[in-house]
Amino acid sequence: MEINKLTASFGKLNGETLEFKSGLNVICRPNESGKSTWCAFIRAMLYGIDSSERQKNGFIPDKLRYAPWSGAPMQGSMELSADGRDITISRTTRLKSAPMREFFAVRSGTNIPVGGLNGNNAGEELCGVSREVFRRSAFIEQGAVAVSSSPELEKRIASIVSTGEEDCSYSEADERLRSWQRKRRYKRSGMLAELEDDIALEKSRLDELKQSAAERESLERRLKESESRCSALETLMNEKRKAARRDALETLHDMRTECAEAEHELEKARKKSREADDALSRSPLSGCDEVTEEDFKKDRTDMDELMRRAAVKGSAVPQAAVLVLALLLAAAGAFFSVYAFVAAAVCALLSVLLFAKRSKQRKSAKACADEADRLLQKYGASSPSEAERNFETHMGLKSSCADADAELRACEEKLRQVNARREMTEAKTLNALDFSDGESAAAEVGKRLAAEKTIRDGLLEKLSELRGRSSVTGDPLVIGSRLMELEEEQRTLSDEYDAISLAVETLREADVEIQGRFSPELGRLAAEYFSFMTQGKYERLLINRDLTVKVWESGGTVPVDAMLLSAGAKDLLYLAVRLAVCRLALPEGKSCPLILDDTLVNIDHEREPAAMSLLREIAKERQVILFTCREPV
Repeated sequence: MEINKLTASFGKLNGETLEFKSGLNVICRPNESGKSTWCAFIRAMLYGIDSSERQKNGFIPDKLRYAPWSGAPMQGSMELSADGRDITISRTTRLKSAPMREFFAVRSGTNIPVGGLNGNNAGEELCGVSREVFRRSAFIEQGAVAVSSSPELEKRIASIVSTGEEDCSYSEADERLRSWQRKRRYKRSGMLAELEDDIALEKSRLDELKQSAAERESLERRLKESESRCSALETLMNEKRKAARRDALETLHDMRTECAEAEHELEKARKKSREADDALSRSPLSGCDEVTEEDFKKDRTDMDELMRRAAVKGSAVPQAAVLVLALLLAAAGAFFSVYAFVAAAVCALLSVLLFAKRSKQRKSAKACADEADRLLQKYGASSPSEAERNFETHMGLKSSCADADAELRACEEKLRQVNARREMTEAKTLNALDFSDGESAAAEVGKRLAAEKTIRDGLLEKLSELRGRSSVTGDPLVIGSRLMELEEEQRTLSDEYDAISLAVETLREADVEIQGRFSPELGRLAAEYFSFMTQGKYERLLINRDLTVKVWESGGTVPVDAMLLSAGAKDLLYLAVRLAVCRLALPEGKSCPLILDDTLVNIDHEREPAAMSLLREIAKERQVILFTCREPV
């Protein structure tokens, strides 16, 4: 196959075209001019865009990396020659999420479709290899000249050195076998480990059932003994309770009788007190303040004195006599002498003085009489003797009230004491009747019974739990049968694991044999290319199964790892390996073109002519397209 012309709306390419010829094509353009974009476009036209790739960890999928800068849909066409026919393939975008999914293949210059070509198989049909083999052989991206292995490339290599079929890969087969191994056993996981755990579990279940049977027998025996003790204690407790209730009733009856008697006596004392209070309230002195005997004696003396003083009112005779004398003297003065008038005036003055003295005595007597009346009224009497009788009667009633009150208080105190004894007796009786927390004999037996019932309930709970656990554990016969099945399955899986291990080892030996066939030829051809491009500095190299490389300098005996070479020498080495892989792995009939993107950028001017000479030589057999940023020497 040869590519003749490209037209692309892809990344920075906006409807641009690029034409090629047979043999070696060198496209020299500066950086940022789209060389890598053209390389990616060739791969996209042949194998399409993988729309399932996602952007993550700095990786940008092709559907985003090469979206047209112009905003137009991603599309393009490729004119090529293959199998004696000129074909034009084109890819367009109908859905933005599936760029370049629409595929068309026609005979160039016509609308006649090319049968057998579609968007999924175009690259493999035209180039003769899958996308992965193409990327690891004929398609050398910028900065990715090193060749790496893949299952697809392994299949291709295996087909060359064995049967020619491309449906087997050592790494895939080895991974599948080891996956089967891991599925059966991987450290402490896998089917065998699970079986071992299941077997151990079933054995532990059998042991648990045996232990449960022995423990259940012991618990049942202890439970029977506990129930017997509970029955005996319950009978004793009932007897104790009956006796306690009988004693309590007798004690409470006696206390109630005593309380009733005390209440009756109190009621009599209350009645007597009320009668004494009523008699005292009818006493003439009931409204007076508290009067003591000393007060009464003083009042009695005051009454006598006041009544004596009230009796002294003064006589009007002397006043009248003096007044008459004054009148007589006044009459005599009118007839006899002026001196009679003077005597009459003196007598009149004396009469006035006598009148004033008598008025004063009368007022004093009235005040004493009033005070005496007040004192008599205080004692509800009209005379001192009656007051004395009233006072003596009042004091007698008062004494009777005091005696009645004392008797009442004594009865109240007696009732209080009886009630206190009753409350104490009731408390003791209640304590005696408290068969749970009391201190009576019945309570003590009840406590022993409760403790024994707790033991019995604990035994019942343990026995129930043990029976439930045994029922969950299962039937010993079923578990034993299951254990036999698991052990048989374990033996089968162990045999399979041994067989797979043998297959892994056999496959490894076969791979070594295949590599023994392929590696020498690949190494010889790559060494020839490498030696040619380095002017004979390196004469031999070894390619491992994973396509890592070691080289020997001419005349040297110690191999050098490829990673220790300079960047330019390393690029030449990997280019030699790539070209050797292309020579051996790519089908001859298809002549897949070789695409190189700035592959010679790190190669010095002394070795570049040899590399270009080798590419020209290869271009005689297949089309070579070299994109470079500088003119080759």
